[in-house]
Amino acid sequence: MSVNKEVKRITTNTLQKMKSTGEKISMITAYDFSFGKIFDAAGIDVILVGDSASNVMAGHETTLPITLDQMIYHASSVIRGVERSLVVVDLPFGTYQGNSKEALASAIRIMKETGAHAVKLEGGEEIVESIKRILAAGIPVMGHLGLTPQSIYKFGTYTVRAKEEAEANKLRSDAKILQESGCFAMVLEKIPALLAKEVSESVAIPTIGIGAGRHCDGQVLVMHDLLGINTEFKPRFLRQYLNMHEQVTNAVKHYIKDVKDRDFPNEQEQY
Repeated sequence: MSVNKEVKRITTNTLQKMKSTGEKISMITAYDFSFGKIFDAAGIDVILVGDSASNVMAGHETTLPITLDQMIYHASSVIRGVERSLVVVDLPFGTYQGNSKEALASAIRIMKETGAHAVKLEGGEEIVESIKRILAAGIPVMGHLGLTPQSIYKFGTYTVRAKEEAEANKLRSDAKILQESGCFAMVLEKIPALLAKEVSESVAIPTIGIGAGRHCDGQVLVMHDLLGINTEFKPRFLRQYLNMHEQVTNAVKHYIKDVKDRDFPNEQEQY
């Protein structure tokens, strides 16, 4: 029997058991009550309230503009729909990088004001002090290495990271640092599959891949990409499970036509 089915609630401990038994971890992003509720009921292991809300909910070009208040709003909305999944919230850009006291204050606000279960931070060695301070307060931390979208202006591109040996070595060392700091899991984004396999085997904590191949301990996708709401974004790593853009467009066109043709509402649809 899978670990997932044995537990009433998914915890960081559940994910650790899943890694040790070889059961893969499923993770998806959500930003509101309705989708949080659907994904939770469907049996997803982890829901990430991602700072990708900046892109898919607010229409920004990058994840940088979203604020802590906005992340708290999205996370508290998601939490109200969730009974079983582990809910992880991204600390947005500028709320943890420079100052570990500020990082702790940000993480405490998220935990107190949303009811979420963990926070996620991007980076390795540079943010260790912040990670340790947050963990010392009893707040679980998920790491994030590889393509770290909050650093997009440093990279200048969204292409695959850690192809060069120097960057690959830093990622190997950062993965160990995240584990030693006490992170319960880490996301590996857009790195070569062989490097992701090596890292996943070298650390005892679960790795969650996005564009990092099949050897990670779990996978995460942005809901708008997986469901085909967003049709412009078609990277190699994405499998689209639905064409919601087309289905919603057709449904709304049908509704418009029925209203114009005086077909809606009909006799049965009024009081």
